Amino acid sequence: MRQHPYQTLLQRKRTWTPVATTKGKFKEGAEETLRRALALRHMELPVGDFIRDALTSEIPVLSRELLESNVQDEIKHDLALGYVADAWGIDPKAEREALTLRDAWTEHPDHTVLKAMVAERAIFFVLLPFFRFNGDAGMRTVSADISRDEQVHVASNSLVCKELGLEISPSLDKLRKATINWVMQPLGINTTDKYLDKKFWLDSSDRLMYEGKAPELSDTQRARMPAFFEHANQNLPQYA
Repeated sequence: MRQHPYQTLLQRKRTWTPVATTKGKFKEGAEETLRRALALRHMELPVGDFIRDALTSEIPVLSRELLESNVQDEIKHDLALGYVADAWGIDPKAEREALTLRDAWTEHPDHTVLKAMVAERAIFFVLLPFFRFNGDAGMRTVSADISRDEQVHVASNSLVCKELGLEISPSLDKLRKATINWVMQPLGINTTDKYLDKKFWLDSSDRLMYEGKAPELSDTQRARMPAFFEHANQNLPQYA
């Protein structure tokens, strides 16, 4: 008997434990943008809340266990990114502006599962590769671990949206654009390094939003992951 896609996605999950990191070497020219991307960690728990709210409404019965598991993942992501923020120190201005964006997402009237799907597919799926290409060893490891979870989240939320017949409103797309533009604003355009080029990342967000894929980000799958000897012990993830 074939498994339902929700059950297949649940079985793809892998348990991991966030650990504290230390600040290391990162790409020159990326620091301000990395701090803005880190400030958007404040979106992790609200995305979990979006799904928790959806669990109180009419959602596909077979999706419930998977969505409940996804909520727990967001708590873990918030903790992991919080460790990175602790190691780096925060930019108070970026933190305030990120909280304003978080509130705009929370208050937006679209269905909560739809908001979670858009945030993860067209915001988080851009920030995580940005960490992998431009961040330090701790960021690259955290990004890889969160990315595995987010692949399941986007797939599950997309299935739920399709079953419920939900469609993205123009105003939610506008909020998505405003959010990713804010993060990438410190970068230049037509730079010699495409991973420090604002247009590259904005175009990637657009393609993820409208096409559900961004082939130009395929290189991030091969982005150099840190070897164990590059890390202090506390930077190494713990897997079940």
